[in-house]
Amino acid sequence: MPDFDTVLHPDFLVPMVPKREVITGHSVAVKAGQIAAVLPRGEAQSVVGAEHVELPHCALMPGLINLHCHAAMSLLRGYADDLPLMTWLQQYIWPTERHFISPEFVRDGSELAIADLLMGGTTTVADQYFFPEVTAEAVDQSGLRALLTFPVIDVETAWARDAETCINRGLALRDQYRDHDRIEVGFGPHSTYMVSEQTLSRVAMLAEELDAPIQIHLHETREEVLASVERSGMRPIDFLEQRGLLGPRTQCVHMTALGEQDIETVATHGAHVVHCPRSNLKLGAGICPVQKLLDRGINVAIGTDGAASNNRLNMLGEVQTASLIGKAQHGDPKAVDAWTALEMSTLHGARALGQADRLGSIEVGKAADLIAVDLSGVQHLPRHDLASSLVYATSGSEVRWSWVAGKPLVSEGKLQTLDYTDLTARAERWSEQLGAFRQTLEL
Repeated sequence: MPDFDTVLHPDFLVPMVPKREVITGHSVAVKAGQIAAVLPRGEAQSVVGAEHVELPHCALMPGLINLHCHAAMSLLRGYADDLPLMTWLQQYIWPTERHFISPEFVRDGSELAIADLLMGGTTTVADQYFFPEVTAEAVDQSGLRALLTFPVIDVETAWARDAETCINRGLALRDQYRDHDRIEVGFGPHSTYMVSEQTLSRVAMLAEELDAPIQIHLHETREEVLASVERSGMRPIDFLEQRGLLGPRTQCVHMTALGEQDIETVATHGAHVVHCPRSNLKLGAGICPVQKLLDRGINVAIGTDGAASNNRLNMLGEVQTASLIGKAQHGDPKAVDAWTALEMSTLHGARALGQADRLGSIEVGKAADLIAVDLSGVQHLPRHDLASSLVYATSGSEVRWSWVAGKPLVSEGKLQTLDYTDLTARAERWSEQLGAFRQTLEL
């Protein structure tokens, strides 16, 4: 019998590969942070020398991949709600960030966000925010897996003087984490309206040279697209294409305001789209035409965005919303079906990261990034269709276990690598400071 570290015994196995299959009577063995075997239950229970974890009433599936977040902004949860995007940014978020952004702010906000992410089933997050070196430390210590896209903008911030400084600091961070097993560092040019033509061209050149990922906010609103045409004579995506910034390592976030030609441009370059349904709905920004993109062969992943524009960083809730609004948008109950939504949060996320060979499914040799979702609640009975239950019946609080590289980060519903009492106390202190400053913005 092979030597395993851990053997997991769920009632249901949702491996994602083979596609659209639920397996019962099987267990998953983990060795050295990887999935080592999928075994019949009887054979698995006879394994000696390994830790056995019973997961009654649970579905074991790949950890969810959250392709867009601003972790530190969890401290701005509920800070300026029910406002249009540019009002929200210009009158509240940007002035507050200018006043408060610091390593301490980013550390406390990132740790709060990581707790939220883990409890909601995220095992990999793509994050973009100031002081990414601080977020990297929080990610490293928590055990989460992450792509950190360092912000590139043409204005002075607490983190960097200008775009050139952003790039230099970001490249130093990328070099620091070059050999890290769980952390990758890429480029995060904010948008075509916050980054100059020259800077975008430089990012494109460096990213190609380093084979580094790029994540950018794009076509988030109709107003953004119209302003781009007025400013440059081009739609944002055409502007990126001209700068050489579109390709298989580009992640285009939001993409709500799309025409047929925009979709064709994405498909031609093999770029990925990141759908942030709840954030876009809450900001009234629009809805990404997911099914239309999928039908064109475009890879679409899912992100939560930051807690300032979503309030929750729960991927199960995001998956549910993505499926429901996809049906309403296309007027078709078959659009963005339950299995498709699950694939977007696992397999598609892995593909967008360029890590389809190690993430996104329960297959031998892949990383043991796994979650166990408790389906014992009455809302999950009877279980006629497990994918339907996972997508349409979950509240987002059913994740009982979470492992990254085989290490348990959530065990029986409790965080294992973060001090819940400490991080919530720090969040309360920030609440007082931020609340007082917000009042000055409304005078």
